[in-house]
Amino acid sequence: MSGSERAATFYCPYCGEEDLRPAERSEKVPGAAWWCAGCLRTFVVTFVGIGVPETSGAES
Repeated sequence: MSGSERAATFYCPYCGEEDLRPAERSEKVPGAAWWCAGCLRTFVVTFVGIGVPETSGAES
């Protein structure tokens, strides 16, 4: 990414619609949120990390 805090999202994770628009920042909406015109949801996509996630002490 080129310094932007908003990564490109291609479809809504809830309904699959591709008509997504950047949501305006407000008290309830954090930065980098997206609004879906199909299901009217506002959501944020967050990158957590690369690799195997750590476990909470549980053995597999």
